[in-house]
Amino acid sequence: MEEKKYLDLLAKREIQPTAIRILVLRTMMQAGRSVSLLDLETMLDTVDKSTIFRTLTLFLSHHLIHSIDDGTGSFKYAVCSNSCSCDVSDLHTHFHCEKCNKTFCFTNIPTPVVKLPQGFTLNSINYVLKGICPDCAAEVNREASLKNKNPCSHSCSSLSLRNNIETNTWIQKLLSLYARRETGRP
Repeated sequence: MEEKKYLDLLAKREIQPTAIRILVLRTMMQAGRSVSLLDLETMLDTVDKSTIFRTLTLFLSHHLIHSIDDGTGSFKYAVCSNSCSCDVSDLHTHFHCEKCNKTFCFTNIPTPVVKLPQGFTLNSINYVLKGICPDCAAEVNREASLKNKNPCSHSCSSLSLRNNIETNTWIQKLLSLYARRETGRP
């Protein structure tokens, strides 16, 4: 039943189904977020990079997926909605988490369209918001909460510094003993 969903999506975009195409599409949809080529390589460790790249290129050319330049230097890819034709009117906002480096599609937030001067033609808009996602924000809040609950944080850090100094002194003594042994001096 689930495979029929992928076959229908491929057929709607006039893409011949193959095992690899179904596998890549299923992996992208199950990720629940946009994925990079490296993400897909990791998730599909038995499929070579060039096959994944060719599949992504085919999906892009048939508007099954869209690419996102989130400023990280690595394009992300997400499966388009059924009604998407990748026109300017179909474009939506993306959110890039600066902590976990995941990029999310906000399909319910359209990108603002700027009225261009006469003679200019708009082909694409790249609208990426950057910040921290809810999961990372919760983690940051948890860490801050734990840090605030530790009443001796200043004394613990000075104890840690004292231990580091003692360890360095001990290492220096060992090195000195080793050097004497190598030279034959007592």
